[in-house]
Order: sequence, then structure tokens, then C-alpha cells
Amino acid sequence: MAILERCDTGAVAHLQMNAPERLNALSDEMLAAFQAQIDALREDTTIRAVVISGSGRAFCAGHDLKQMTQGRQAEDGGRAYFADLFARCARVMTGLTRLPQPVIAQVHGIATAAGCQMVASCDMAVAAEGTRFGVNGVNIGLFCSTPMVALSRNIPRKRAFEMLTTGAFIEADEAETLGLVNRVVPAQSLAAETTALAERVAEKLGTAVRIGKEAFYAQAEMGLDAAYAYTGEVMVENMLDRDTTEGISAFLDKRPPAWQQ
Repeated sequence: MAILERCDTGAVAHLQMNAPERLNALSDEMLAAFQAQIDALREDTTIRAVVISGSGRAFCAGHDLKQMTQGRQAEDGGRAYFADLFARCARVMTGLTRLPQPVIAQVHGIATAAGCQMVASCDMAVAAEGTRFGVNGVNIGLFCSTPMVALSRNIPRKRAFEMLTTGAFIEADEAETLGLVNRVVPAQSLAAETTALAERVAEKLGTAVRIGKEAFYAQAEMGLDAAYAYTGEVMVENMLDRDTTEGISAFLDKRPPAWQQ
């Protein structure tokens, strides 16, 4: 059984972390499996949305601490291994954000440290009631500096800093209020609700969503005037797309669009 299982349903790719005995920790093997799927999905125009979930009792408990401890056995005390590990993890997290398809986290149990970072790195998230979120590395003397990057771009700065410095968990309802997740649903409805959201996204014109996702993150890093200039150019290119022309014509004619993509 693969450590990261992929199952495609129509235009939605479901990626399930499958290391329940380690709470789906982001081991070297798990990160490699994620990177392989990200590389494949980037080129897959048949997939229009991606759902990430975890098997067993938890979504993801972060890095594999046992594996990290083994890395200390190197002559340099693990410096090179740790630098490479965090670089690989950052590549996966930014890869999720930069995938052309929207990525939705389907979260249950706990999402801690780099697991919380993964939720924050996804474009949307649906959480089961009772799910807890934390960046609690500080409790064992390891400040969650890399998870902080995604977290502080999702929720208010002071609340993120409190989570990082106290190591305290937040409950699902607060995660929704803060904007870390889109919605909280009963546990028995989690898969259905997440799939419904993914399918709703996958129904849209794929080229338009891909253009829009890239622009969404790019403009967020710009000043106001630059953002409007950039997104204006994006909309011009979008308007010139054949399928967009068809979509507008179909709307005006009150008929379903005959999109090619």
C-alpha cells in the first residue's frame, strides 16, 4: 500500500496520506511521494481540483521526529540533513500553492506543526468537528519557524504569534473564525462535504481557474496600483480565450456552454 494514495474521481484527484501508525507524519518518504504527485498534477490538465486527506486518527502530525533524530547521527550533527529536509518540505508546501488546480485540505483529528502548515498551504480547507490545530513545536524546544510562514499568511498576526509561542491548540470553530479553514462540518459528513466543494470547483472552466489561482497569489504580494495593472492584463488574456468567449455567449443565449477544456 502506497504511503500516499491517489484516487481520481472525474476531474478531482484525491490524495490520502497513508501512514496512520505515525499520524501521517511528513517523513522523507511522504515528502517524496507528495513531490512526485505535485510534479504529475502540474502537467495533468484532466484534473481540475485536488483533495488532500489523512488516514487513521489524524490528518497530519508534522515532521517525523524519530527520523529527524536519526539525522543527528551524521558528523555535522544533522545540519546538512535538516537544511535539506526543510528545503524539501518548503518545496512541497509552495508546490501545493503553485499547482494550477485548487487544492482542498480535508482535515480531521489533529493538524500540528508541518501538518498545520499543510492546511495553511492549501487553497481551501474543510474540517471535521472536533479537529484541533497547532504549531506546538515550541513545547519540545523547536519553534515552528517554517510552518509560521504559511500560518501567518492565513490568520491574524497576533493570533498566529500566540499559537507559535504558547504551543496551544485551537479548536475547529476558532480555526474557521480565524480563516484557517473554510468551514467545519460533522465528522460523518467530512468526505462528502469536501468532495462536493471540489466538484463544484471542477465544474468551472479549467483554464479560467488556473489563470485565476496564479493571479490570486501573485497580486497578493503587490502594491495596490501594481495589483490592478497586473490583474487587468490577466483579465485581457482570459477574455481572449476561446472558451471564455463561448461561456459569455452561452450565458447571453441562456444555454449551457460548449467548452473545449
